[in-house]
Amino acid sequence: MRCPKCNFDQPDGGIECLKCGIVFAKYLSIQNQAPDKSAVIPQLDYPKEVNHYSSKIKAYLKNLLFHINPEISIYHLIGRVFVLLVIIVWGLKFIFFSIESNYSGVSFMHLVNLPFHEAGHILFRIFGQFMMTLGGSLTQCLVPLICLLTFLMKTKDPFAASISLWWLGENLIDLAPYINDARALKLMLLGGVTGQDVEDYHDWEFILRKLSLLEYDHLMAKTAHVIGALLMICAFVWGGSVLLTQYRNRHSDSEEK
Repeated sequence: MRCPKCNFDQPDGGIECLKCGIVFAKYLSIQNQAPDKSAVIPQLDYPKEVNHYSSKIKAYLKNLLFHINPEISIYHLIGRVFVLLVIIVWGLKFIFFSIESNYSGVSFMHLVNLPFHEAGHILFRIFGQFMMTLGGSLTQCLVPLICLLTFLMKTKDPFAASISLWWLGENLIDLAPYINDARALKLMLLGGVTGQDVEDYHDWEFILRKLSLLEYDHLMAKTAHVIGALLMICAFVWGGSVLLTQYRNRHSDSEEK
């Protein structure tokens, strides 16, 4: 939806413009009362009474996921485009390298994820050995999810939330080689040992053995990799859509000036 006064592109269902602050209904009412009826007045789509509730939810989600800051500078926008390009190129490597290559395990992001993984073991140890073991992988995925929700709900920054979604997908891909190694126990773990060297040291061997799912380690690893890849692709599209809308708004502003 575009503002009928300043032409600022914004989510449907809003009451007032995010940029110039006009109340849409009041503005259109004044325009309709003007003597010159030949003027073309942009029509805003208001939800019908029957679909009022679903339309409100749709408008809320659209505003939540694609909220646009009208004050964004061109340098800020260029910087974010660069960040998006980096995560696309880097993300494609995570997606297309095989699980067996353990590309994620030797990448820089693995060093970022590792402290959260180890902290998860400490946080969940009060719930017993099983949850303590699972807590490492759980926490390393919960941290980017919490960041995503914070950026969406608190700071109203959907682009930053899309980066967090990329990080969540990367964490799932990062876990895939670990899950895949549950039976082979050949992966070198923290401390310079493998799962074969120390009993119950390999998280996913212990988890899947306790759940009687050890024979499905390869399937679960592939599932984690695929879900992570899909989340990364969603992050590419989401972040790109937000930046495209911001660019269009700046382009409209420059044309008006």
